[in-house]
Amino acid sequence: MNMNKPIFKDIEEAHRRISEFIHRTPVLTCKSLDTIVGANLYFKCENFQKVGAFKFRGATNAVQLLTDEEMSKGVVTHSSGNHAQALALAAKMRKIKAYIIMPSNAPKSKVEAVKGYGGNVIFCEPTLVARETTTQKVIDETGAKLIHPYDNFNIIAGQGTAAKELIEDVGFMDIIMAPVGGGGLLSGTSISAKELLPHAKVIAAEPKNADDAFQSFYSKSFIPSVNPNTIADGLKTSLSDLTFSIILEKVDEILPVKEDTIAEAMKLIWQRMKIIIEPSSAVPLAAIMENPEVFANKKVGIILSGGNLDFDNLPFN
Repeated sequence: MNMNKPIFKDIEEAHRRISEFIHRTPVLTCKSLDTIVGANLYFKCENFQKVGAFKFRGATNAVQLLTDEEMSKGVVTHSSGNHAQALALAAKMRKIKAYIIMPSNAPKSKVEAVKGYGGNVIFCEPTLVARETTTQKVIDETGAKLIHPYDNFNIIAGQGTAAKELIEDVGFMDIIMAPVGGGGLLSGTSISAKELLPHAKVIAAEPKNADDAFQSFYSKSFIPSVNPNTIADGLKTSLSDLTFSIILEKVDEILPVKEDTIAEAMKLIWQRMKIIIEPSSAVPLAAIMENPEVFANKKVGIILSGGNLDFDNLPFN
């Protein structure tokens, strides 16, 4: 399958394009966490990004690349999560319409956030089929351009800018980590890491209860996500052909982690670093906690993917 995949030059161009719109988020360290896990950790805080997640990078890149004709018709996506908010704000900043298809059971806080960023929310039944057919209906009626959350060249190029900044700010690291759901962040991260730190390992972390990327990676054949049941709600989606092909080529390892460890890692970051992250962001630290021998005495860069929480549904008291 000959797919058009982003290369590092596309990430560099995306970075120039979006830098005036995004936050260059800080990289934080925490001595007490380093002591607990026996490694030197560098956290790229995308929980401080606009809309509270790395997704704003990709959405901004995709929206900035629209033609005048595409802009006149607006953009559409289906998402109940951070991509919905990111696309709504990126569209608002260009004064264009954003149609966001959300499942009827999406958390109220997320629906309100999308509306707050100016998105036109359209509800559908909470199934993938309903999401896709409703999206297609909007495209047929409005001519809006679909901006997929991760199966999109420009989205992946935008997401890769987070790792680019992390490596520019820290320099040499032994390992670069990101969580994996649909694979947009991991794809972009691996492209930046293999270009800027060719000797570093790229290690992804994934919930055991949603380990389709782990299964796909090690069997080298695409295995979709079926009934994922994890507190890391941002990591329930399946890979796409595009993200899977990049991950097979550029990622060194995928480590699945238990739910209890994800909750423990999230709590540790809240307590020790005094910052709020969502469960998906805690998955890489959980992988370090479960596999200390892989990370012992290494310099490890971690993308903290976001900080958007459903406060009525925290994994700890």
